[in-house]
Amino acid sequence: MCIAIIGGMDRLGKHYMSEAERFGIDLKVFTKSESGIASKVKNMDALVIFTNKVSHRVRKEVMNVAKARHIPVLMYHSCGICTLRDCLNCISNKGEDKH
Repeated sequence: MCIAIIGGMDRLGKHYMSEAERFGIDLKVFTKSESGIASKVKNMDALVIFTNKVSHRVRKEVMNVAKARHIPVLMYHSCGICTLRDCLNCISNKGEDKH
């Protein structure tokens, strides 16, 4: 499973990655505004958007891709490790329900 984080803090990037690794999830982290972010997230299994650390333009661009491709999106205001852990728990539990 491949998930993208949109927003968050640069200094927590390695912690985000190690937390996702514990869940067996491949994680892509986009903490800064990047050109062409829509094409980078269009094949993800889920998106996590930390709304307090992302621009409105990037959030809108990512949401348009998610809506068009039916990608589940979790939005949280906080961008801490505990919040990410809750997101990953939620996503991995939904994956187990499908089996």
